[in-house]
Amino acid sequence: MHEQGVTRLLESYRAIPPGATVRLAKKTSNLFRRRERNPHPGLDVSGLGGVISVDPESRTAQVAGMCTYEDLVAATLPYGLAPLVVPQLKTITLGGAVTGLGIESTSFRNGLPHESVLEIDILTGSGEIITATPTNEYADLFFGFPNSYGTLGYSVRLKIELEPVKRYVALRHVRFTDLAALTETMTAIVETGAYADEQVDYLDGVVFTADESYLILGRQTDEAPTPPSDYTGEHIYYRSIQHDRAATPKTDVLTIEDYLWRWDTDWFWCSRAFGTQNPTVRRFWPRRWLRSSFYWKLIALDHRFSIGDRLNARKGLPPSERVVQDIEVPIEHTVEFVDWFLTNVPIEPIWLCPLRLRADDATGTAPRLKAADPTRPWPLYPLEPNRTYVNVGFWSAVPITPGQPGYTNRLIEQQVATLDGHKSLYSESFYSPDEFAELYGGQRYEELKSTYDPQSRFLNLYAKAVKSQ
Repeated sequence: MHEQGVTRLLESYRAIPPGATVRLAKKTSNLFRRRERNPHPGLDVSGLGGVISVDPESRTAQVAGMCTYEDLVAATLPYGLAPLVVPQLKTITLGGAVTGLGIESTSFRNGLPHESVLEIDILTGSGEIITATPTNEYADLFFGFPNSYGTLGYSVRLKIELEPVKRYVALRHVRFTDLAALTETMTAIVETGAYADEQVDYLDGVVFTADESYLILGRQTDEAPTPPSDYTGEHIYYRSIQHDRAATPKTDVLTIEDYLWRWDTDWFWCSRAFGTQNPTVRRFWPRRWLRSSFYWKLIALDHRFSIGDRLNARKGLPPSERVVQDIEVPIEHTVEFVDWFLTNVPIEPIWLCPLRLRADDATGTAPRLKAADPTRPWPLYPLEPNRTYVNVGFWSAVPITPGQPGYTNRLIEQQVATLDGHKSLYSESFYSPDEFAELYGGQRYEELKSTYDPQSRFLNLYAKAVKSQ
């Protein structure tokens, strides 16, 4: 089946007229930036959507590039295994998480999804499929592929590492009234892997207000101390985190599957925009629609018909500027950024997720030292090894500032750059070409582009991420 999918992919590539831009023929996306419509047929990836094989002995999986994490997790959990990092939404694909980055609550110990990739088959701009590994002749593309967003090629097959998981995740929701104290505790957990003498396998957090925030600590277990909770129906996960007991963490337990998808049911908290958190509405809302993929359809309708702006106009309100971003700053700058954000941007809650690049246990340096620059091994998103960062996620909208398109997003970009951070490129960006080059690969990207897409069959990264072409 996979071979047939590869054949269809190559045939579709050859059918695209010479000189035309090559894009995916893919109806769904987890991107939040507008894209120009492609007048030509796209790449047929319809046969690249499954798990090829799982090897429980070597703890690896062979996965097609368009396989969703929902399908991958369903294939690995029966073996007591899971990907090292499982991004929050079910329909994120393996290829998308590697070429566009991903993160989750294991990232403080397992890094980012591309760091557990062992090899990738990539369709390059010349129309050939090459296999890139950390040590072979295509190692430069292996390291340059993350954060390239399909501008250097598309993944066809990935071989990835898996890790053992247990049946349940026991949770502790630790409340803070001070962001500095939360950050200090997060730093200690990242360094020790424990809190209050108990192991921490999963770590993320939520900020509701400046004086109400939480760290969510997860520990794998095969024995549930209480019946596991269910947040796939009437109850809402993010609301379960809150409590008044500053001194005593609130506890909970989920099955491993429900834990991995705990954020998908309500798209973190964004489902409230559709009214589905209203108890009356939720009682009649079909369970099959309580998932991020359905909310995406509603978002697509809003983009197409400007429904939100029309409703605002009827209320005498201005149109909205979408502020849908994930940014990363060094952990020592987290309080400064969050304080600034809460003062300047009227969006809440916000998500916190710490991360560190994976390190070689023996040397304490970045793994796979065949990278051109081991001090910054992934050149298109140059995080430093042995340094802790915090992903801050915020997804909503604010009133537009007349005459200044993207005003709030531009402010955020400036603040993030000031604090030695980066932002993910799945949403609108407003950088100048020089600013963008400094942050996202610069000359190294151009070298890779000229090598693996010499005829510019794929878009340039700046054109795709900033100009939304």
